[in-house]
Parts: sequence; structure tokens; C-alpha cells
Amino acid sequence: MTLQNPPVNSLSLDFLTEFCSALEKLEMDKSCRGVILTSGQPKVFSAGLDIMEMYGKSPERCGEFWRAVQEMWLKLYSSNMVIIAAINGSSPAGGCLMSMTCDYRIMADNPRYSIGLNETQLGIVAPFWFKETMVNTVGHRTTEIALQLGQLYSPTEALDIGLVDKLVPEDQIIATATQTMTKWLAVPDHARQITKSMMRKPTIDKLMSKREPDIQNFVSFITKDPIQKSLGLYLSMLKKRKS
Repeated sequence: MTLQNPPVNSLSLDFLTEFCSALEKLEMDKSCRGVILTSGQPKVFSAGLDIMEMYGKSPERCGEFWRAVQEMWLKLYSSNMVIIAAINGSSPAGGCLMSMTCDYRIMADNPRYSIGLNETQLGIVAPFWFKETMVNTVGHRTTEIALQLGQLYSPTEALDIGLVDKLVPEDQIIATATQTMTKWLAVPDHARQITKSMMRKPTIDKLMSKREPDIQNFVSFITKDPIQKSLGLYLSMLKKRKS
């Protein structure tokens, strides 16, 4: 499955809606047991949540957007399929979240790429389920430092802390993901699925029981004047960088 939302695969409402619907179709297709998730854009896996979905938008629109972000995470994190991330570019914030929902992460060994939850750098806060996904991946102390500093890791650093499972040269990433998938699919599906559910269910249940309050929290936080101001500053910095 190739992410195609030029130029940087940012997770907009339309893109998330389409992504979830494609994933649902694959989930219902009994002949599909695994998915390799990669990017069709050069140098970037996914730049994360689309800031334009959070800047200057009505509370209703922000709520709709956040529900779609939750849906993307729930579908990936609870999938019965084996999902392998072939991370062929940088993967900050929501891109990192998407990677962490996968069963196995293979990243291109390119020092120019980075991965991590860098929300605090933009003046925003990673929600509890982003935090718990990272704790489940790299442990509590590493997550505590990573989230407070909004840290982005190079591929080598990401491998050291367990944020990714393997580094390979970029031109070998899909071949390696395919070989890895063969190994995962050699395990009987039912046993692997029950084990995956046992490991992930507490975190999934936590979001399921708090979906509405989580949406309300997001909307009331993101529409605050100081937050809108810091998003605006970040956007103008991006524009300057482009020009």
C-alpha cells in the first residue's frame, strides 16, 4: 500500500478517510493476510497531520478531523493483518504514529531522514494514545524524554531505542519488507492475531472508552488563541523555508 498525497503525504481529512476505507477493504478480503505500508513520495514517509486541518478551522471541522485521526490509528493498531512499515523517508509526528501502529518497522538507512513525535516543538501536545503507543514501543523513560523534547531521531538512533526494528539501504527496503512478511505469515494467523490483540487491547480499549472526551479535548486545545498563533508562526516559517 503506497501513500500518495503529494508533496509530503500529510494526513488531511480527505486522505485519512480514503486511507481508512482502503484498509477496511483489505481487512475484509480474506485472501489478504498482510500489508506493506510505504510512501510514493521521495524523501518522506509521511510528514504527519496536516496543519492546515488545524489552523483557522471551525470547532466542528476540527472535531471531524480528529475523529478521522482516531479511526486511522484504531484500524491500523487493531488490524488482523500483518502490517509492515517500509519507512523510505522522514516520518515525524503523525507519520511516526502511523509507523508505530505497524507490527514491524524497516527504515531506509539514510542519515538525512528522521522519525519521532515532535509535537512539543510546534507548541502542541501528543495525546495520551500517541504517548501510550510510544511507551508500548520504546518504554516509559525513553518516551518521557522523547515527548518532552519533541525529539526527532536519525535512523541509527531510532534503531538504538527500538523505534524501528531494522535499517537497510533504501533500494532494498521493499525486498526486505517482503522477506520479513514471509516470516510473519509463516505463523498460524489465529495464534498471531490473538497474541497481537492481547498485547494491544488495553490501549485500544482506553481510547474506545474515551473517544468523545478525547475529541473535545483536542478541539478545545487546538482552537485556543495561543495555539493557533504558534501554528500560524510555524506555517509562515515553512513558507519562508520554501521560498
